[in-house]
Amino acid sequence: MAAEDEVRQASDRFYAALNSMANGDAGPMSAAWAHSADVTTMHPIGQRELGWEQVRPTWEQVASICSEGQVRLRDQLIRVGTDLAYEVAVEEGEITMAGERVAFNERVTNVYRREGGEWKIVHHHSDPSSAANDLLRRLQQPPQ
Repeated sequence: MAAEDEVRQASDRFYAALNSMANGDAGPMSAAWAHSADVTTMHPIGQRELGWEQVRPTWEQVASICSEGQVRLRDQLIRVGTDLAYEVAVEEGEITMAGERVAFNERVTNVYRREGGEWKIVHHHSDPSSAANDLLRRLQQPPQ
């Protein structure tokens, strides 16, 4: 199988896991990600996380307040090197966070690395989501 097809399959695994997370289950993220100390994320609702021990809980936290979500990838472009590959695209969809429906349409960059003959995601970065960040700010405000 061509390396680009293998990376596309890794992307498909990641987006299936992302859709599971958007419906309350972060479990499948573990199989899509490398578990090393150098993996990173820059989520649309967070800061930068470094290392699997910081990245994993962010998916679990988001899953704990999400349901009825769907993430679609469009305008996907994949470039593959020997053991590293990247993907740029647009993530779009809808998700219910803490009972409120949020739509998104954000640019995304994902980096994959071949580990033990399998491509794993090692970096996920998407544009900030003003709608999701506004919702989270409201959730953090004390009741009046």
